[in-house]
Amino acid sequence: MAETIGVGVIGMGWMGIVHSRCYLRVGQHFPDLNLRPRLIICADEVADRSREAKDRFGFERQTSNWQEVIADPDVEIVNIAAPNSMHLEIVQAAAEAGKHIFCEKPVGRNPQETADIEYAARRADVRTCVGYNYRWAPLVQYARQLIQEGRLGQITHYRGRFFAGYASNPHAVLSWRFQRELSGLGTLGDLMSHVIDMAQMIVGSVKQAVSNSETFVPQRPLSIPGKGTHFTVQKGGAVGQVTNEDYVGSLVQFTNGAQGTLEACRIISGLKCQMAFEVNGTEGALNWDFERMNELDLYLPNENDSHDGYVRVLSGPEHPYHLQFNPAPGTGLGYDDLKVIENYNFLKAIELGKQMRPGFAEALSVARVQAAMQDSWGSEKWEIVDYESVAE
Repeated sequence: MAETIGVGVIGMGWMGIVHSRCYLRVGQHFPDLNLRPRLIICADEVADRSREAKDRFGFERQTSNWQEVIADPDVEIVNIAAPNSMHLEIVQAAAEAGKHIFCEKPVGRNPQETADIEYAARRADVRTCVGYNYRWAPLVQYARQLIQEGRLGQITHYRGRFFAGYASNPHAVLSWRFQRELSGLGTLGDLMSHVIDMAQMIVGSVKQAVSNSETFVPQRPLSIPGKGTHFTVQKGGAVGQVTNEDYVGSLVQFTNGAQGTLEACRIISGLKCQMAFEVNGTEGALNWDFERMNELDLYLPNENDSHDGYVRVLSGPEHPYHLQFNPAPGTGLGYDDLKVIENYNFLKAIELGKQMRPGFAEALSVARVQAAMQDSWGSEKWEIVDYESVAE
């Protein structure tokens, strides 16, 4: 019989809600899991949110004080979906209490904060997980498998991007995501973190980068605390200053010699959520786009002499994790399903007593690349990625 493991969720906005319902689903899709999450307590500084979440998802308790989540003896996993400015303090407290930690990206507000977070968890020897959820799509896992098997030959080119126009309307409210004090980095932390993580998972570590940034919308309407999300639009009233970047673009060189471009923007028009990548190798190529996450364009001309062009592959039970959701080829998965897979891998790692990927070590690797990109904004030159310095 499966054992239970107590979960406390801090931050009951969109991400906290997603995590809560996905914990409830994980055992349904992965019956091999011997740890079943038990929702103990949820916390949000807006009391109405935590009360609603308790009733909606069946938490045993709710609070407006996140410290009560850490102190609760029944909580073994602390799930952090709070604003970035709270991550360091919460992680340090959870690690000191010996709790396993799931933290949404970008983990720290800046590379140094991410390094401090990684060190706190490593020193406490607790298991960690980071919400780089796009890597769990069945066809992304399949693409990685093909590359690891050498089916694309030597990788020569990688183009990664995340274009999400959630802030394309200048009347989108000034949520914490647009404020350096609360969020830290803007698009570099929010969207580019996914792009970098995916690139390093697919191709390997980034050796050096040259980058630029831009803030296209300098002011936005002030938001109402505890109301809406970063998708909320509001006309009229007071405005505040945007203090971090809307856009980041970068040329990169990977350690294995592959060349790449990485780009992210939150104010672009037309594209809604294009988290995408294209890979070219000496023997083939492929590309994937989250807006069509159940499709993969695959080019392997040496394996099939009946065509010389891309073939569209549909997600099916032969691809990693698809069968846990349905047995039908072409019957696709959705965003929440990726979070279920993510939760499964975290819980399985705890069950086995092993550290999963991506954990805080991978988040720190992403932060090292972000630091090089930031340095390049000032120097206007190529910057080497420093993977050696370690916080202590």
